[in-house]
Amino acid sequence: MNIQIFGTKKSSDARKAERWFKERRVKAQFIDLADKGISRGELRSAAAACGGLDALIDPDCKDRDALAFVRCIAPQQREDAVLERPQVLRQPIVRNGKRAAAGYQPEVYKKWMEEE
Repeated sequence: MNIQIFGTKKSSDARKAERWFKERRVKAQFIDLADKGISRGELRSAAAACGGLDALIDPDCKDRDALAFVRCIAPQQREDAVLERPQVLRQPIVRNGKRAAAGYQPEVYKKWMEEE
């Protein structure tokens, strides 16, 4: 398994996902969205696995201005806006190769482990 967890250190769900893998002795790489952000390729791969970019956007985002901006611009420009404002992403985004899950979803992680 090649696990990447995208989130912030302040996100309790991101910390729970990291702990979930650690408890099962699965190596996971944590990428802090506040420090490094997410690359365009990683964002596209996660969006494709989760059902589109809108599935990665958190409707309960604390930064309401950024969320409103991302939602009201043209769909062609939305990817660039999300890359500039990663705080609007649902956390954590957990990637396992080409598969991904947005939000804390231990049942999905368990399924991945069973398939390996």
